[in-house]
Amino acid sequence: MKKNSNFRANILNNSYFLPLASLGFVAAILLAGRAVAENAVLRSIFSCQAQGLSGVVPTIKVWYQQGTNLSFIPAGEKIKKVWLNDPSQVTIDFDGPMCMQFGQGGNTGDCQNSSANVMQLRRIKKLPIPGLPYTNNTLLTVITEGSEKTKLYTFRVLYGDDSPEYHTLAVFPDTSTTTDSPCARPPH
Repeated sequence: MKKNSNFRANILNNSYFLPLASLGFVAAILLAGRAVAENAVLRSIFSCQAQGLSGVVPTIKVWYQQGTNLSFIPAGEKIKKVWLNDPSQVTIDFDGPMCMQFGQGGNTGDCQNSSANVMQLRRIKKLPIPGLPYTNNTLLTVITEGSEKTKLYTFRVLYGDDSPEYHTLAVFPDTSTTTDSPCARPPH
């Protein structure tokens, strides 16, 4: 027993033990943080980025295994209208009443009081729709209203076959600082 207590005392008194233990602890935290970041459940984007004002068309990915939510809750906006250029591989659902329009005069629901903040997109097996060519992505257009402003968002919808990378893309309001705007384009 006495030998064990001397061993512990020698380890604690050794000048190399604490730095090595600290390094091991930091490495474990960094590796765990990286694993969490690679399996993020939430992806975020600023409103101006989602509108394409940074010069890049934003993307949203959908998988077979689970749906992908597009949330305008952080931005405080209501979804008023949605277009999906190729509906043959994606279904859409909403968290509140939505105005549905089918052809001329085919409105259903209260189009003035649509109140959805979140839509869920889910990938489905491609449906054969006459006249629609095969594509490996499509365009989602969303019109929202908030703070008495109407905004137009476009997202390139990509199809994933692998494990889902995230389950929600949240649109946040733009930052109030003008110097560090996430949508400032560098001068050419």
